[in-house]
Amino acid sequence: MLRLTRSALAISGRASATLHVARQCHQGTGVQGANFHKKYGFLLLGSGAAFCSAVWFYACTQTGISWNLSPIGKVTPKEWRQ
Repeated sequence: MLRLTRSALAISGRASATLHVARQCHQGTGVQGANFHKKYGFLLLGSGAAFCSAVWFYACTQTGISWNLSPIGKVTPKEWRQ
C-alpha cells in the first residue's frame, strides 16, 4: 500500500509539497527540544518516580494481596503410602 501511495503522490505532484511541509515542521526542533528538557526534564522524572512509588506502595499495603514470599514452614510433605 505504501508503494501505491508514493507513486500516486509522485504522479500528482503532491509528494514534493508533502516533503516540504514535513521539513518545515522539523526545523528548529533541536533547540526547542533541548529547552523543553532543560525546563521540564527533572520535573517529569520526579513526578513519574513519585507516581510509580505511590502505586507500588498502595499495591503492597492496601490491596490485601498475599505475596507468598517463602513456602518454608508452610508446606509439609504427606506420609508415603505403600
